[in-house]
Amino acid sequence: MIWLWLSAAFMVTTAGVHSIMGYRRMIVPLLRSEAGPLANPLTRRIIRFAWHATSVLMLISAAAVAWPGTPKHLLLVIGGGWLAAGLFDAAYTKGRHIAWPALSGAGILAVIGALT
Repeated sequence: MIWLWLSAAFMVTTAGVHSIMGYRRMIVPLLRSEAGPLANPLTRRIIRFAWHATSVLMLISAAAVAWPGTPKHLLLVIGGGWLAAGLFDAAYTKGRHIAWPALSGAGILAVIGALT
């Protein structure tokens, strides 16, 4: 059970950092440009929404992982998804994106929790 709580803690921390730091360091500068599709106010709103919706989905994952009685197969799917996202992020950004260890760690901990 401790593995699942640790996984959920990684997920919550990742969601918070993504929502706050990522928004400030990536989305705000991106939205300052009003060229091309970013000139459309609807596009700008959708980008903001999608960014924070991703964080909400991370929190939902954390709740599912920490929830007592979550089926082991669901824990494996969630953990595998987070691990896959982390490994893909590491490979795709050549290890330069700060999130890959947290994504991978959350996934590994969820898988360990599901298997114990």
